[in-house]
Amino acid sequence: MKHLMYFRWRISICLTGALIILSSTTVLSQVTPNPLRLAVFDIDATPPVGSQLTYDPMVNNWDMGLRAKGIVILGAGDPIVMCSVDWIGISNESQDEFKRVMALAAGTVPSRVVVHAIHQHDAPTSDLGAEVIMKAAGVLPGAFEGTYTRDLIERLGNGIKKSVLAASPFTHVGTGQAEVFKVSSNRRILGPDGKVKYTRTSATKDSLIRAAPEGLIDPMVSLISFWNNDKPLAVLSYYASHPQSYYRTGVANPDFPGIARFMRQLAVPDALHIHFNGAGGNITAGKYNDGAKENRLILAERLADGMKRAWETTKREPVSPASIRWSAEPVKLVPAAGIEKLEAGLKTETSVFIANNISKLVWLRRLEAGKKIDISSLALGKARILHLPGEPFVEYQLAAKGLRPDLFVAVAGYGDYGVGYIGTAVAYGQGGYETGQASGVTADAEGILMKAIRKLLEK
Repeated sequence: MKHLMYFRWRISICLTGALIILSSTTVLSQVTPNPLRLAVFDIDATPPVGSQLTYDPMVNNWDMGLRAKGIVILGAGDPIVMCSVDWIGISNESQDEFKRVMALAAGTVPSRVVVHAIHQHDAPTSDLGAEVIMKAAGVLPGAFEGTYTRDLIERLGNGIKKSVLAASPFTHVGTGQAEVFKVSSNRRILGPDGKVKYTRTSATKDSLIRAAPEGLIDPMVSLISFWNNDKPLAVLSYYASHPQSYYRTGVANPDFPGIARFMRQLAVPDALHIHFNGAGGNITAGKYNDGAKENRLILAERLADGMKRAWETTKREPVSPASIRWSAEPVKLVPAAGIEKLEAGLKTETSVFIANNISKLVWLRRLEAGKKIDISSLALGKARILHLPGEPFVEYQLAAKGLRPDLFVAVAGYGDYGVGYIGTAVAYGQGGYETGQASGVTADAEGILMKAIRKLLEK
């Protein structure tokens, strides 16, 4: 609302009419308040002991639990909701239900909501469509049993409603980045024939494989922050790597990115710290991690150090509703051959195999029904946040940054997890785990994704 200040004149006239005095008491101006507000939410996402994590029954809690954290941007058209969850993946119908409830709570539409996982492995996975398929086949849904998913979704909705009522004005957006040292390495090590010779897993015990060069990575952690003048309200961090130091413990925990996030929360307590995994499908800590449990803290400290230095480089710029834009491009990825055969293995394959693959079958059925996956972008002044599905290779992140060197581009991977790994076109001819059965798409994915990315970053 525009408030009009006005001149108020005092007129004094003597009885003889000889003297008139006029004085002004205020100055004419127009004040246009910035309508932008930011709501933050932070919900416990740790299931109870006895629940089924992705690969194992949950036997205990860790000192630090799992979280679902996010923001709601108000005042720039329909509200925008971005959420990051300490789970391995959220797929298909689960994505739909998270978005539906969160949109309703925030007063927006599902297409302006994104839900990403950080991909920790001692954590739940979620696909309500997989639960339906397995029950219909007479198979216990295991990791896809949806009771806790529904509980978290309900609590997220309630938390977002409360957060919107307590939203704070924001006036500036900050950006900063810094190199992270000795955390990430490329997991695909090629031989002389150009084929994958070794896969450097998150915990690589073979010293010869660890000794191989770091390979192609994005070493930068990117921070985008929201401010009310000089007060920070929220800090979003983006870094591409598988987040595992060690796992299959049965103890739910957020692994080294969660510890790094908590360290930064302690260092800058006024702002909610929210972490997003970047395009880290072919990236692990394997060069710098042999699986020793002590390495969890070492990796966390290295990532937190990068976050700290990125924070120290932060530059703030004023932001207005006109400088905030949400864009989305629906994509139809090409399914890999053989996905339809996964249904036959529901009663015979291991629970680990099912946990890693059944969501691809759900995605295929959705695709056949005409459902696409949105690739979306949020513009915040000179900053862009790109949201990608599955486990995309780091090349997509590097390509997005290269397309717009004039902008500050951050990338979040691990959106709709149903498609699995998304390699580059050349990677599908190189072999390796990621572009084999772990991928639900074909080499055509590169052209399809890059077309959408270019279009979003050009807007």
